[in-house]
Amino acid sequence: MMQNRFQDRYSHGGGRSHNRTPNRNSRFQGRSPAHHNAHPIQPQQPRTPTGAPVTHASQHTFHPISGKPKVKVIHLGGLEEVGRNMSLVECEDDIVLIDMGLQFPEEDMPGIDYIIPNISYLKGKEKNIRGLIITHGHYDHIGGIPHLMDKLGNPTIYTAPLSAGIIRKRQEDYPQAPQLKIALVNGNTKIQMGKHFVFEPFHINHNISDAFGIALHTPQGIILHTGDFKFDFTPVEDEPADLNRIALFGNQNPLLLMSDSTNAESPGHQISEKTVGEELERIITCTQGRIIIGTFASLLTRMQQILAIAEKTGRHVLLEGRSMQSNVEIAHELGYMKYKTGTIVDEKIWRRLPDNKSIVVCTGAQGERNAVLMRIANSEHRFIQLKKGDTVIFSSSVIPGNERTIQSLKDTFVRYGARVIHNQLMDVHAGGHAKAEDLKLMLRLTKPRYFLPIHGNIFMRQTHAELAMQVGVQENNVFMPDNGQVVEFNEHGGRMTDSFVPADYVMVDGLGVGDVSQVVLRDRLMMSEDGMLVIIATIEKKTGQLVGNPDLISRGFIYMKENKELVEKTRMRAKKILKDSDTKSPAFEDYIKTKLRNDIGQFLYQQIKRRPLIIPVLIEV
Repeated sequence: MMQNRFQDRYSHGGGRSHNRTPNRNSRFQGRSPAHHNAHPIQPQQPRTPTGAPVTHASQHTFHPISGKPKVKVIHLGGLEEVGRNMSLVECEDDIVLIDMGLQFPEEDMPGIDYIIPNISYLKGKEKNIRGLIITHGHYDHIGGIPHLMDKLGNPTIYTAPLSAGIIRKRQEDYPQAPQLKIALVNGNTKIQMGKHFVFEPFHINHNISDAFGIALHTPQGIILHTGDFKFDFTPVEDEPADLNRIALFGNQNPLLLMSDSTNAESPGHQISEKTVGEELERIITCTQGRIIIGTFASLLTRMQQILAIAEKTGRHVLLEGRSMQSNVEIAHELGYMKYKTGTIVDEKIWRRLPDNKSIVVCTGAQGERNAVLMRIANSEHRFIQLKKGDTVIFSSSVIPGNERTIQSLKDTFVRYGARVIHNQLMDVHAGGHAKAEDLKLMLRLTKPRYFLPIHGNIFMRQTHAELAMQVGVQENNVFMPDNGQVVEFNEHGGRMTDSFVPADYVMVDGLGVGDVSQVVLRDRLMMSEDGMLVIIATIEKKTGQLVGNPDLISRGFIYMKENKELVEKTRMRAKKILKDSDTKSPAFEDYIKTKLRNDIGQFLYQQIKRRPLIIPVLIEV
């Protein structure tokens, strides 16, 4: 019988628990509110896999609050994109934050590593923040933590043990970031957060362990936040979502449901991880050659399935990808992944394995440029070279926008003689997000007065809104705010206000956070599309006269040796602009640079229908 991991680790703060009694029915089970008091805090000080001490959540019984001040709900990301998830609930001087994720850059953001939420609204309110609740350990929910926590006064993070381990491990990559205060929540507790809020978690399924939804008691009623979820009645090394507990909140007339919209357009129910495991086992059993499986580094349930199948079929697994190796190590230390010694092998042992005993599990199933799968396809990997007879399995969904890259990746594998399997051919992937019928079930269980679809592009959220109306939520009670728009609840009900807080992109580029503006991006795009042309003019300091002819340097625009006529015309035009300008004006330099950019840009567009980035450089001698 499965160990009750979530229950035990929540009550023991994430340390290893010995002599536990298996009890499948106690994990996040729905109980009457009177039974939601905390387990006693253990006297020892447990530590995360990285060795940092863990702070336990103090536990309180919920006391009704006199009066009914208004409650605000604001999303700083996640309502117009898949990623950058962060929201806040505010009541007077109390603020609770939910998730703090990153968003990966779009095609028109060259050089950007990722995007994080704008927290300028919280400047000056740091003392009001009662905590940050992290629903699970995926980067689109935790990725902003190293960059933002110090600016927010380093409030306590309330999360589950596996998420805590992943957060702390990532924090090691940022030595200047503060040491985090993490409180491990318990499935049976209520946590007082300031005067106005009480937080309770409830168990849901996702494709990473320890994911939970949020019930936040407020003066205006219960606000429910599903986090990323699906309903899986046969999950891997997990228990089904606690429908009884979710329905219990539904019977308390909740004020608002905020629910995951990622798969709202997909009809039916999400397939079970058990189905995926059975399909993977059939493929691996029937395959004689090497098997290369590309998947997400955070999809720990899938990796547990692969390791179990490897042991059953006599194969050994090589993990390739730093983030994947790190996540598996953390999950194994905390007991969330189980495998025998020797199942996972290193490069030296893997090289000696016969093809029919080898499995490679790696990152890069989305076609990321520097990820392992792409390096294998491009023959750039240090020691893995494709050969005829290999089987490549894409055990992941295709993130919108990556279709062309992934198709090209598949084509490359086929050229090498490999067999390619993906989720449109066989059930080798189950998404972590609920499909339409599961979303309806969540709505029916919770019966919210108001509904706000989250986590998705606008068209996904609109589809989810229509599903809510199909199951009885009144159209006027379905809110579709934009990022930064304030939704307010008082004794008269809820409404979307006309107030907005800053929620624009904050871009991370190397060590720079927020120092890349839209102007910089525009210039990068211009260079990537039409290249750049540098105009270097030497000016005599005393007289302001042009010395000689301007020099031109082209990068990514034209090959100057083959376009001598255009180069000379451009040089002479720049010379005329410089000679005709008033060099005695105090604003001469700014004026002439602007004129060169505009006039030369227009001239080149007329000549060859291309407009490079023009960079004028004036040198005084």
